Amino acid sequence: MPCLNDILNEINTLIPTRPDAMDVVRKSKIKDLNSYTKRNVICYYSGWLSVEGKHVPNLSIDDMDKNGFMNVVEGLDCSIGLDLILHTPGGSITAAESLVYYLQVKFGKDIRVLVPQMAMSAGTMLACSAKEIVMGHQSCIGPFDPFVGGVSAFAVFEEFQRASEEIKTQPHTIPLWQVMIQKYPPAFLEQCEKAIELATSIVPKWLESSMLYDLTAQERGVKIETIMTNLNNPGQTKEHSRHIHADKAIALGLKVVMLEEDQTLQNLLLSLHHAYMATFLNTNTAKIIESHNDRALVLQYS
Repeated sequence: MPCLNDILNEINTLIPTRPDAMDVVRKSKIKDLNSYTKRNVICYYSGWLSVEGKHVPNLSIDDMDKNGFMNVVEGLDCSIGLDLILHTPGGSITAAESLVYYLQVKFGKDIRVLVPQMAMSAGTMLACSAKEIVMGHQSCIGPFDPFVGGVSAFAVFEEFQRASEEIKTQPHTIPLWQVMIQKYPPAFLEQCEKAIELATSIVPKWLESSMLYDLTAQERGVKIETIMTNLNNPGQTKEHSRHIHADKAIALGLKVVMLEEDQTLQNLLLSLHHAYMATFLNTNTAKIIESHNDRALVLQYS
C-alpha cells in the first residue's frame, strides 16, 4: 500500500516534465478510484491540519461550498450513486444541512461517505446522512455538539445554569457572575439554544431516512438515541475534538464498513488521500472540492 513518501516520490519524479505534477497525480488517483468503484467520486478536502496556528480562511464547511459542489456535480451521471470522500474539521451546521439536501436531491439515497482520516463535527453530521460510512483503522469521526461563535453551545447553557443556581444560594457571587456573563453578546443564549435544537433535529431525520431506514421503528429509535446521546453530548465525549474511531462508531449503531475488508479500495483511497496531503503540505491551498470528471474548486490563501 503506497504511503505518503511513495506519493511524494511519484510527484517529484514528474516535476521535471510536469510542473503541475501534484495536480496530475491527484487527478489520476481520483480516476483510478472511479474506475474501480464505477461510482461518482467527489472529494471534499480541507487543509486545516497543515496550517495549525495560522489564520487561514476557507478551512471549514460554509455556504461557499455549495458553489464548489454545484461545479463538480455538473456533467455527472447521478444515477450511479456517489462516493463522497470527506476530510474536514467541520463548520456551519446550516451549511452542512443545505449540502445534504442538495446532494440527496441529485443522488438520492445512494451516497456513501468515505473517511480516509478525519471528518469531524459538522463533517460527522454529513457522514450520518449517508447510507453507510467507510472507515479504516486510522479513520475517525467526532462529536457534533454545536459551537456558536467559537464557543460550545452546551457549555454556555451549563454556565448560565450554574450562575442561576449559585446566585440563588450564594447572592454574594452576583458581581462575579455579572462580569462573566457580560462576555456574551445579547441574545447569545437564544442562539445557542437554537443551534442545539437544530443539531438535535436534523441528524435523527437523516439517520432515519438513509443509514437506518431498513430497521424497524423500534430498532431505529434505540440506535438514534444512542448515537445522539454519545455524539451530541459533551457530557459524554468531554472534548469536541474527541476522536471516534471505527469500532466505537459501530458500537454506537452507525453503519460502518471497514476499509480493510477491500484491500484494493483501501490502496486506492489512501493513495488519493496522500495525494491531497502532498498538495496541502507543498502549496498554499486551504480547500479543494473535486470530482473524477476533472472539475474542481480550489481555494488558496496568501
